Amino acid sequence: MGVLRNCTLAVTLACFAGTVSGGEAPPVTKVTGERIVQADREPENWLSHGRTYAEDRFSPLKQINTGNAGRLRLAWYHDLDTARGQEATPIVVDGRLYTTSAWSKVQAFDAATGELLWQFDPEVPGETAVKACCDVVNRGAAVWQDKIYVGTLDGRLIALDSSNGEKLWSTLTVDRDKPYTITGAPRVVKGKVLIGNGGGEFGVRGYVSAYDADSGELAWRFYTVPGDPSKPLENPIHREAAKTWSGEWWRHGGGGTVWDSMSYDPELDLLYIGVGNGSPWNPDVRSPGGGDNLFLSSIVALRPDTGEYVWHYQTTPGDRWDYTATQQMILATLEIEGEPRKVLMQAPKNGFFYVLDRATGELLSAEPFVPVNWASGVDLDTGRPAINPDAYYNKSGKPWLAMPGALGAHNWHSMAFHPGTGLVYLPAQEMGFAYINDPAFRMSELAINLGIDLAAASLPQDPAVKKEILDSMGGHLLAWDPVKQSEVWRFQHPGPWNGGVLATAGDLVFQGNAAGIFAAYHATTGEQLWSFPTQTGVVAAPVSYTVEGTQYITVVAGWGGIFPLLTGEIAHISGVSGNRSRVLTFALDGEASLPALASEASEHREPPARPEQFASAGTVDEGKRIYHRYCIGCHGDAAVSGGILPDLRWSALLGSDDAWWTVVGKGALRDQGMVGFASVLKPEDAEAVRAYVIKRAHETD
Repeated sequence: MGVLRNCTLAVTLACFAGTVSGGEAPPVTKVTGERIVQADREPENWLSHGRTYAEDRFSPLKQINTGNAGRLRLAWYHDLDTARGQEATPIVVDGRLYTTSAWSKVQAFDAATGELLWQFDPEVPGETAVKACCDVVNRGAAVWQDKIYVGTLDGRLIALDSSNGEKLWSTLTVDRDKPYTITGAPRVVKGKVLIGNGGGEFGVRGYVSAYDADSGELAWRFYTVPGDPSKPLENPIHREAAKTWSGEWWRHGGGGTVWDSMSYDPELDLLYIGVGNGSPWNPDVRSPGGGDNLFLSSIVALRPDTGEYVWHYQTTPGDRWDYTATQQMILATLEIEGEPRKVLMQAPKNGFFYVLDRATGELLSAEPFVPVNWASGVDLDTGRPAINPDAYYNKSGKPWLAMPGALGAHNWHSMAFHPGTGLVYLPAQEMGFAYINDPAFRMSELAINLGIDLAAASLPQDPAVKKEILDSMGGHLLAWDPVKQSEVWRFQHPGPWNGGVLATAGDLVFQGNAAGIFAAYHATTGEQLWSFPTQTGVVAAPVSYTVEGTQYITVVAGWGGIFPLLTGEIAHISGVSGNRSRVLTFALDGEASLPALASEASEHREPPARPEQFASAGTVDEGKRIYHRYCIGCHGDAAVSGGILPDLRWSALLGSDDAWWTVVGKGALRDQGMVGFASVLKPEDAEAVRAYVIKRAHETD
């Protein structure tokens, strides 16, 4: 139903944009494409999102290693002013650390001391949150020359002066009449800033855009889904792509958003983009005559100067399960059958680990890295999966419990490749999902438009059944051999949705987890060598750098994202307790410490008295259906909050139809992210939702 943007009063009073007095800040230096290409010559920095254009997230630094990791201590920390999901990867340039936080804010720090040099707030309107499927997150900034670039949740691309955070230019990259958002980090290649967008769960048409890094002018745009065939072609390849679609897909946009991963090979001069799911998920709605629906769930290679199409590989033809291919693409050279091959590696949501020839897109191997039941394998000759007939839930009319589920075997959380061990380290998870066709589906504004029945797929409330489902879910740090396509080791976590990964030449693998632990593991054996309690779940990926000879490890911590917002009760199995958003930086023998946590007793609040139920069973059932169409994405499955946004079962508004409608219908809390739904819901619809939430309150111990 919306989101809340508020900080606590103490944190809010500390929010500001400007320079902090203190010592002399490190000088601003310029970043060029040559510096990023030759990033291994300056391992003290982290110049691009994945450190290099290859996005391998491997640091050549080894001052911190398996022999001394136990001496790691907190060196400095900074409390962020946005208590929401934090997903950013910092950029480090010659002693300055740049990162982003929720609501698309940008910060610059002295990388050695943690002194805040400046903060920029793009002032994203709170009402934008209703367009975001997966929290008001941001995955980082990009740097080029003396500018910092950030994509904002409301669709802008902004260039800042890296010395002081002053805005230099801003350009709108989306049509704001449609439910587009930006959460991904920009990349800069050959003087062009590359940015995609999100919105595939609501009804948009995906694309990636390139803007001139100096002026902000649009250079080119590549649409991942063909447009209205009655209009001129925007790209010659759309003529062939359109043959894989049917019906009037363009009326709903088609999906295919480029919301996260990109990589670049400077030798081949190829830009690789990962393409997302279809919109709606159910192909009976978006492409009723079937078809592969190019370029959904595909890796696409383009020319970075022009956006010209070169090749593609589709991981999930005709995707109907939200099996995006937006996950990280690592470029490496592997010895395969005795020959060195320049490859692209990806572990997308569908559960198969893919190795492609990155010059041609040829599939070299594909094997499952978690239990998979939607397909029995991938044909290496055709590149196509052998799909289980039962997985076509829209054809059978029966529920389909898929492994992996819609949150994927691996989501956006970054993996890392260690060239010394030859292993890929990735945050894997095992979570099923019940896909159920919704024959009465109609597109609606302000709703999650999937074409499946989320109410029917809700977590069963029978205690025994619920326990069995919860016990089957888990997450682990997986060390994977991409040549042998086999597991080498794993470290099991309490639950799914764990943080991104960093590998270092010190033979260490760093990862935070949902239970609030940041740890170092032996890259060869998987032994945990060190850990630190972060007081919040960690989902972002760490980076490493040096300043004046001291190696640091930094991670942006803060529990959030789609998992706790959507899954509610499932999220609690991870053992996390709330959001405490911070930038945490570690070094050998660091001397900082976090403030003590308040006791659980002082943090616990007794729920208010539950209002009496006032509606019939039929009205409650209708309320459940409406809730799972409009409210689930923020307030949780079965009206159970994951702890980031308010739990509606304990809302003081439940006891008053007028108060409930003032917020739910009229949008009294619009500025805090809770927009009004009067354009799509009638007062009696809102009352049905209130009746359902009251019922859920009475069902809760």
